[in-house]
Amino acid sequence: MAKYSIDIRRFRVPPGRQLTLDRYDPADTYPFDAKAGTRRLLKKRARRLYELTELLYAQNRWSVLFIFQALDGAGKDSAIKHVMRGLDPKSTQVYSFKTPSTEELKHDFMWRCMKSLPERGRIGIFNRSYYEEVLISRVHPELLENQRLPKPLMNGHLWGDRFEDIKAIERYLARNGTVIRKIFLNVSKTEQRRRFLERLHDPAKKWKFSVNDVNERLRWNEYMSAYEKAMRATSTIDAPWYIVPADHKWFTRLAVAAIVIDTLESLKLHVPLLSRREYRALRHAKRRLRAR
Repeated sequence: MAKYSIDIRRFRVPPGRQLTLDRYDPADTYPFDAKAGTRRLLKKRARRLYELTELLYAQNRWSVLFIFQALDGAGKDSAIKHVMRGLDPKSTQVYSFKTPSTEELKHDFMWRCMKSLPERGRIGIFNRSYYEEVLISRVHPELLENQRLPKPLMNGHLWGDRFEDIKAIERYLARNGTVIRKIFLNVSKTEQRRRFLERLHDPAKKWKFSVNDVNERLRWNEYMSAYEKAMRATSTIDAPWYIVPADHKWFTRLAVAAIVIDTLESLKLHVPLLSRREYRALRHAKRRLRAR
């Protein structure tokens, strides 16, 4: 089992192509046919992740941003938690973006995320992001009223303009050393229903359930359409989208770990090389330590 590896290229959304989520199987687990044995493989991946995040922190050149988007019940929190176990805490930061606050609504739609970007040498994880403003706001356009946009800007070009703005900012970040990877956890409507019912029957999970979750399920097709449009418009070479199967959490975690590892390995990370002056300073420090 452990010899198998996941080819993440099949999850990547090619730039500029038509996108239909129906073509992506939420229950896909290839090349695995069962969960057995995958826990050991995930632990192995976790060790590799730790090595890479230490190198990222030591080299202090790149910053990396992973954006997670999904419908409720897809397992974002679970995937982040399990993959986080393999990341060096000092080089990792996680932000969860919920309903915008009064202060956040006074700014542009990307403001609250932009001030939470990772520093060089660190990994940032966004649990939801500025993409909410072309997803939930598109399904619920009444939410735009809270943003108090000037009336002339509330026109038919709004969503296309936001897509262009998002791509421009992501391109700017990429040109300044921030590597961006965006992950959509693709859960089926049937599996989402099963997980919601599980929450309702488990006293330890009831707090996770909201009556509004049922209301949002009624707009499933609208959300799927919004995601298709957003990913088709904003998946680029520098900041691609990955559509990860989410019906089986064990496979989701392996796939996410594979994406994170592939991203970090692509940076050719290494221990920083010291200058001659730095080597001399170290030799001098060593002599002083031995003399005491």
